[in-house]
Parts: sequence; structure tokens; C-alpha cells
Amino acid sequence: MTFAPKTWVVGEVVSATTMNTEIRDQFNSMFAAWTTYTPTWTSSGTNPTLGSGALTGRYMKIGRTVHLGILLVAAANTTWGSGAYSFAAPALSATTGVAWVGGARLSGTATWIGQCNLSANTTAINVAFPAAVADTRASNMQATSPETHAATTSLRLTLTYQSAT
Repeated sequence: MTFAPKTWVVGEVVSATTMNTEIRDQFNSMFAAWTTYTPTWTSSGTNPTLGSGALTGRYMKIGRTVHLGILLVAAANTTWGSGAYSFAAPALSATTGVAWVGGARLSGTATWIGQCNLSANTTAINVAFPAAVADTRASNMQATSPETHAATTSLRLTLTYQSAT
């Protein structure tokens, strides 16, 4: 919902304008276009730089539920830095003590299926993939993990979580 609903009082005369604002507009906000944003891409070591690549995010917030998607497409001048990567969510996660888990897909020389993780009370989304082809344990995504990334490498993340507000 886009705003707090009205508190109704006994005997109140309800007008078409009030009904449209309180019911129609609230309901329509759930079917509106997703909001675009530019996620921040950071690392636990040396930060990567996007160069002429593309990093885009989209999200839909309904109440305190946030649905999001992030797409990273590298270019020839993208530098991968060092350390484990994280991407910024559009809203702070709730302090519920729950880690929110979503899907991740990395397409480079091979395709890797992994997960993204958003802990409580943060905006930092971490990304993990199998550590190696024969090793199905998860390892945080880095410049050379799960493979050495290059131009046209792409990363897609999807996640649903509860926001703090």
C-alpha cells in the first residue's frame, strides 16, 4: 500500500472521492509498475567497478513485503575487485532474526545456480554459488568464484523479504 489507510468513524458519510482514495487507489498500487533503482555493488575486499557494464534493480513494495530483481551485465572494462560481493536492497530488512533467501543465476563460461541471502536489519544482499563444479557447498561470489568472470558475464537475483517499515 502506498500510505496508511484511513480510520473510519461511526456515522461518517462516505464520498466517492474517499472510496477512490482509500480503496481503489490502494488496490491499484498492488498492480502498478515496479520501481527501478540502481543497487550499490560492494565487496568485503576491494570494491568492483562496473565500467560500461549495466547494473539495474526493480522492486515492488506492498505493505512491508518487498519483491525485487537485480541484473548485472559486465563489460570488457568491468573490474571484479576482491572479496565477497554484496548488492544493496531498496529497503532495510525487518529485525525479525530471519535470513531471507532468494534465487541467483550466474551466466559466464558456464551457468551457475545459487542463492542470495538478506539477513535481518540490513540492506546487504550476499550471493553464493557452489564452490566448484564437483563441490556443491556454497561459497560467496567473488572475482574468481565460482569461475573467473569476464565481459558479458551476467548475474540475476530475485528475492522477497519483509522490510523494516
